[in-house]
Amino acid sequence: MAQLLTLGWTGEAPRSPGRRTFDVAAALAAGVMITVSTAAAVMEQARIDDEPAQAQGRKAGAGSSVAVGNETTIGAYTGVPYTYPTAAHIKGAGDNPATDFTIDPVGWYTDPFKSPIYYGARVARWFSGGKTGTGVDFIHSKAIAPLDDEANFSGTLDGQPLPARARIRDVVKKLEFSHGHNMLLLTGFLRLPSIGARISPYVGAGGGVLLPHTEFAYTNGSRPRTYEYNYAGPAGQALAGFEIRLSRLSVFVEYKFTYGHYGAPLSEAEGSWLPLDLWRQVSRWFAGEAPAGGHISTEVVSHQVVSGLTVRLAR
Repeated sequence: MAQLLTLGWTGEAPRSPGRRTFDVAAALAAGVMITVSTAAAVMEQARIDDEPAQAQGRKAGAGSSVAVGNETTIGAYTGVPYTYPTAAHIKGAGDNPATDFTIDPVGWYTDPFKSPIYYGARVARWFSGGKTGTGVDFIHSKAIAPLDDEANFSGTLDGQPLPARARIRDVVKKLEFSHGHNMLLLTGFLRLPSIGARISPYVGAGGGVLLPHTEFAYTNGSRPRTYEYNYAGPAGQALAGFEIRLSRLSVFVEYKFTYGHYGAPLSEAEGSWLPLDLWRQVSRWFAGEAPAGGHISTEVVSHQVVSGLTVRLAR
């Protein structure tokens, strides 16, 4: 646990200063713009939207609480993640046992507003009293290796020792989860005491699975590329945010900390559609077939700032 909480904060791993500085600045700037633009739109809507429930709450002496109860919500959001550099371990299997090496660090970047963009979707159910709820979050992010960055290498590729330091593209020409770094998470929510009649802070935590689109290929072309969706391991998130309730919609701004523990199979296959690719993976499991190219093992750890809308369907 201590290792997880300190991951990415030590500053000891070599990284590309220009790229990392730009990524941090871009993530912070985009997060500020999302928060400011959302707040401005919400305040304007709140000014012109004289919601009857608010007036009723004041008459009942409940002006400091949000009038909520049983309800189902469907929402969507976008935002910006910042992902820490981590090591990636590639281990061959089957007829490729002579490949076993580590790249350290991989300074993952995300390009959240470049297609395919960052997005998320959520379906949640709030229970009696509206204080606790549960829901399913689907997060579509990206984790892309900067191929022109230098990194430390250890181990062998096709039985040959790798140099101690080289550009990532000298060894692999594709290393990314860019369609994307997908997480499907069952999440519990807790509403905190409200701020005024409309603003409802909340926190949440949950866990689930990684369903990335793994894209991997060697520079020397010695093996077929992997280009398919797969189940790659467990994922989790912790979050905190606030919801601003309007007459029929809610606007929310949220901070997320997400963690994905990858053991992504290198099937050396060309995939198509997520359900079909997962079915092929399950079929290989039942047939006792190991991935032809082995596995990529890594951790993808991110801070994320998101903003979105939810529709309240029922109470």
